[in-house]
Amino acid sequence: MEHPDITHIRRTGYPKYNERTGLYGVDALGNEVYKGDEILVLDDTYFLTDELLQQTQEVLKLFGATYHIAD
Repeated sequence: MEHPDITHIRRTGYPKYNERTGLYGVDALGNEVYKGDEILVLDDTYFLTDELLQQTQEVLKLFGATYHIAD
């Protein structure tokens, strides 16, 4: 198991932003989402795409979810 900060650095190349300035929110599955992260939005609910399996993303798209960048 890898520390979440290491996972974030591997995924983005940058350490996590300061929570006061870069935190977008927490997705429906409890993942912290930062500005610039790719999310899938379904109605008023959003999901961090980096934490979803490809099949899960496809199912969400079938139900009408759309890709966005957290800003």
